[in-house]
Amino acid sequence: MNTYCRSAVRNVLLVAGLSAGLCMAPAYAATATDIDPPKAESDGVGAAIADTAITAKVKTQLVGEDSLKETTIHVTTTNGVVTLDGAVANANDKALAATIAKSVKGVRSVDNNLRTPGTSDATVKTKEATSDTWITTKVKSQLLADSVSRGSEIKVETTHGVVVLTGILPTKDAVAHAKDIAAKVEGVKSVDTSALYIAAN
Repeated sequence: MNTYCRSAVRNVLLVAGLSAGLCMAPAYAATATDIDPPKAESDGVGAAIADTAITAKVKTQLVGEDSLKETTIHVTTTNGVVTLDGAVANANDKALAATIAKSVKGVRSVDNNLRTPGTSDATVKTKEATSDTWITTKVKSQLLADSVSRGSEIKVETTHGVVVLTGILPTKDAVAHAKDIAAKVEGVKSVDTSALYIAAN
């Protein structure tokens, strides 16, 4: 093969290679965009945004239900746990509201504090406060008895079954361990460790 032919063949191969590369680029780009974004953690800003969306969706669903249009139901969401407050006409409406809330994507559980005729505010609040107080006391005692978290000053607060841990622990593993201890206590719906910090070395 003479020099001219070799040069021509080389040019053809070079063009073919570039064309193949250009054709492959869009396929790679499409694959990259198909990757699911990381899901929001249970705690922090991402969870707050998700909770806001859940609250809005639950409210919309409740308003769309004919039997609940004349009721006033307050909806709050914390770490995926939806709390329903207010009053409804009967036990069937109360159960219906909870079912609707549970059907919304992202809802982990529903705390149904809706009142029906004959149920006083005082009764609901006393029951709720007693439950949260018991959970707080139980979580504190479990943390104090644990060899990893013993000696650390961890503050425990519970609202509607959602436990919030505040304080300082030595390592990330210790934070995860404390969260696991709290989550295993009966009645705990979720545990927020966003306010638990790791001690500086």
